[in-house]
Amino acid sequence: MPVMPTKQILDRAFAERYGVAAINVVNELTMEAVLAAAEELRAPVILQTSVKTVKQIGLDVLWAMWVELTRPISVPVALHLDHCPDRAVISACLARGWNSVLFDASKLSVEENRRQCIEVVAEARRFGADVEGEIEGFKRTEEMTGDEASHVQSLEIAVDFIKGTGIDVFAPAIGNAHGTYKTAPTLDSQRVTDLVEATGIPVALHGGTGMTAEQFSDLIARGCAKVNISTALKIAFMQSGHDYMAEHPGEYDPPKLFTAQRAAVMEMAKYHIRLFGSEGKAWT
Repeated sequence: MPVMPTKQILDRAFAERYGVAAINVVNELTMEAVLAAAEELRAPVILQTSVKTVKQIGLDVLWAMWVELTRPISVPVALHLDHCPDRAVISACLARGWNSVLFDASKLSVEENRRQCIEVVAEARRFGADVEGEIEGFKRTEEMTGDEASHVQSLEIAVDFIKGTGIDVFAPAIGNAHGTYKTAPTLDSQRVTDLVEATGIPVALHGGTGMTAEQFSDLIARGCAKVNISTALKIAFMQSGHDYMAEHPGEYDPPKLFTAQRAAVMEMAKYHIRLFGSEGKAWT
């Protein structure tokens, strides 16, 4: 079972300039489907869990699913807690065995975020885990107003935060957002280059669903080694279920429905793995 530190997976991708798909899963079916896609394409992958998913499924059940489903996997994989402002949830996941966490204190002042992030990094190190940090936060696409650039911290502040906290990966605001874009977003790609040159650590790209292939390629080449995908999985999972029921009215056979949903999630994961250049990059 090649579960390994998130940093180990990302550092290799960062050095070779490919992107690792970091895909938010929502249940056992989607977790298994994403792992199967990575195994088929011989690609490293990061599976992400939201705070909502951790609380809905339950920490111990979710962890048991992870352990059993990764047992036969032979490619590098890691389990990551996404966007978590709750220190208690972070502590619980780290103690249980999550490989990394995103401490999302973006609603706090940069100074308080920095202070607490230092504590989270120290806690994670005791468990051999890694930490992703952010200082600006990410809106949903429907919340964007066009003035997002005015809320971005200076390069000096961002670099000071990265170096002062000792985080392993940084998630900058570059005009990206969570959700589905109506049109391809306008991104500040130069900020990724500036951060990478100043700190030497990988960047995490959030709000990936709906970006163009050219945008992905450019950002990965600049140092976005971790590329988050969440909305695309939700669409694949739910749309495939809707389509199956519409095509089979009156048929109530859950295993057939699940088979259709698994296939859709696998195809979504394989599409992004190939798009990010990580196909065939497994080294275990």
